[in-house]
Amino acid sequence: MRPEDFLPHRPPFLFVDEIMEIVPGQSARGRWRLTGDEWFFAGHFPGRPTLPGVLMCEAIAQVGALAVLDDERFAGKLPLFGGLDRARFRRQVGPGDELVLECEMGRLSARAGKGSGRALLDGEVAAECDLMFVLASA
Repeated sequence: MRPEDFLPHRPPFLFVDEIMEIVPGQSARGRWRLTGDEWFFAGHFPGRPTLPGVLMCEAIAQVGALAVLDDERFAGKLPLFGGLDRARFRRQVGPGDELVLECEMGRLSARAGKGSGRALLDGEVAAECDLMFVLASA
């Protein structure tokens, strides 16, 4: 399975390289390998390239979208960010790092949902957040 088989995102805004696990409508795990060639490292920050925390939240949301879109109840839908709560950034992430992304769904309805997730670097939390999303027609 490739992330592109489920997600509408494409490079340079696809932040999941590998799907590790999906439980439809419940949870998903994925991996993002940062090569150092990504577009954002050149300006964030010159001399000390650092993955922006908001992009870690986007990557967590993309993994959450895998869990939603693999559930047949949501075929033909597009999960869109509705909100972000309790975002915390705990570790600096840079070129050559590999993130394991996890997201668990909480409430899911035909129109919206909530989830929570984290990005792990070497088994330690680099970022964590709660997500809210709405489901639009694709």
